[in-house]
Amino acid sequence: MIGDNNQQNNIVMKQIKLRLIVMNFMEFAVWGSYLVCIGNFLGKIGLGDYISWFYIAQGVVSIFMPAIMGAIADKFIQPQRLLGLSHLLAGAFMLLAAYFGWQGTQMYASGETISIWSVFIPYCLSVAFFMPTIAIANTVAFDILKRNNYDTVKDFPPIRVFGTVGFIAAMWFVNFVRMGLAEPAQFTYMQLVISGALSVLLCLYCFTLPQCPIEKDNVVEKTLVQRLGLDAFVLFKQKKMALFFVFSMLLGVSLQITNGYATPYINSFAAASKNWFAQNPTLLISVSQICEALCILLIPVCLKKFGIKNVMLMAMTAWVLRFGFFGIGTTENIGGIICLFMSCIVYGVAFDFFNVSGALFVEQESPATMRGSAQGLFMLMTNGIGASVGTWIAGKIVSHFCSWQDAYLLSKPEYAHGWQSVWFIFAGYALVVAIMFWIFFEYKHEKQNA
Repeated sequence: MIGDNNQQNNIVMKQIKLRLIVMNFMEFAVWGSYLVCIGNFLGKIGLGDYISWFYIAQGVVSIFMPAIMGAIADKFIQPQRLLGLSHLLAGAFMLLAAYFGWQGTQMYASGETISIWSVFIPYCLSVAFFMPTIAIANTVAFDILKRNNYDTVKDFPPIRVFGTVGFIAAMWFVNFVRMGLAEPAQFTYMQLVISGALSVLLCLYCFTLPQCPIEKDNVVEKTLVQRLGLDAFVLFKQKKMALFFVFSMLLGVSLQITNGYATPYINSFAAASKNWFAQNPTLLISVSQICEALCILLIPVCLKKFGIKNVMLMAMTAWVLRFGFFGIGTTENIGGIICLFMSCIVYGVAFDFFNVSGALFVEQESPATMRGSAQGLFMLMTNGIGASVGTWIAGKIVSHFCSWQDAYLLSKPEYAHGWQSVWFIFAGYALVVAIMFWIFFEYKHEKQNA
């Protein structure tokens, strides 16, 4: 009898993990459906000059919406229900954006001018409700794992990695599936339909998850200023922390640039020839996410051996290589294709070594009473201010050297190597930031045994 009970308990525990795996898979599949390829679609309907706006919007809402929704989850609505409601709204607005995208496609085909606002406004509302769900999904997973006596440090990472798998799966799906149209979803409004539909499905799934009751007696009162991490600005009084946050913002400038412009760049080679890689840019860029998942495993070892300064320098150097390899890459010969693949491979180091190690540094160096706020400030400086400003600047640079011609983002005639100049400018910026960080950021590391 005892053996049967233990076996039944093991089955239940495995089911809980499986349910959280499905939740994480769908959570990031919603995002992966459009994040790296929406620029392809916008260019096809005459809105290519506004690509940066769509990524800036994501950065802006990331500044305040997660804090607001987090406060609601703490006090008023169970996290799993709030996750479902947020996805319902995000999915509905994304489907509305897809509808106007469909209309825009028809108008552009008939030679009419398209207004950006019909697509942009519902898109902004969608990402405003989606971006907080990343943190809420983590809250749900942690709560359910703890209530079932799991070790979150040990058991959450293998669950979370399926989020990256979902992101990659969605990228592959939109790369190949045409959904009845002449082109794959990565070039059409169908990518928004897929994202919206997945979001609505995830809403329904969330309401079947185990309850995560609000424990009001244990709620720690926090103001919105604290939740945004603004009270952690007091850390700027410390030279070490002030420099770290400033350089985090400067490096955050690089975060969304390739998400916005990598696939239009690779697809631009298809204007000259029907090369397979040029016609499947989303698939090629998915190598970046694969390497990102693998590089997470290297961080603990590298931090112990080299210290935060050298690990951050590795990330900055990787950003230089990320942009530099794009500058010399092409789909027209094997050497150029290798360079594009190398750019995707180093992205894992560029993204993970910066974001994950930076978060660990903040955790170690901040006072225990301010760690949550300090993490909020780190996200504000990087994914909020840094990424938004960087995307805006990138849009200006790309528009200067390139323009949309025949649905492809090509170098302007007066700039024979426009795209190459764009990527080398970004690489030069990352190099300057790396050199400044190496000179000005002082941090003594005591080597540990791995």
